[in-house]
Amino acid sequence: MNIYSHGDVLRRREEIVHIVHERSVSSQDELLAVLKKRGFKVTQPTLSRDLRELGVAKTPNGYIAAGELASITPITALTPLGVREDRFWQLVRDAVLSADDAGNLVVIKTPPAAAQPVASAMDAASLDDSLGCIGGDDTIFVAFRTAASAHAFARRLQDVAGIAPPRRHARP
Repeated sequence: MNIYSHGDVLRRREEIVHIVHERSVSSQDELLAVLKKRGFKVTQPTLSRDLRELGVAKTPNGYIAAGELASITPITALTPLGVREDRFWQLVRDAVLSADDAGNLVVIKTPPAAAQPVASAMDAASLDDSLGCIGGDDTIFVAFRTAASAHAFARRLQDVAGIAPPRRHARP
């Protein structure tokens, strides 16, 4: 059984996204070889799980990242909502470092290169009262209809990710 630290998983997944963006990769064996050349120790089952969690898909031209896939075909329409929600909450457990609400917004921090897959999965999950989200490299902004919805969502993210709520400073 392979055991990877959380940091190793995130670094490996970030590298997978970089590889897929920078070159055409047509098979998992080819991707494994590139990862090994770059110093990552990974097995094929682990790589397969990483690709699934990142939303990386295989096309006739090679693997593409989740953000690029949306421009090719509306995959979310083909995937049951329960599966999309499960994928989102798994990504929350794996990649959310902090979540804080401010009015009707929630600001989510992730490791570098993890915000896009989380934001994409969030959009696909069709969360209640969510108006939409914007994902950068390591930060996601989510707009909600009400401040109460934003607050409840931030708390749920914190619970699922196993992180403490941010400390609120008292006003002078």
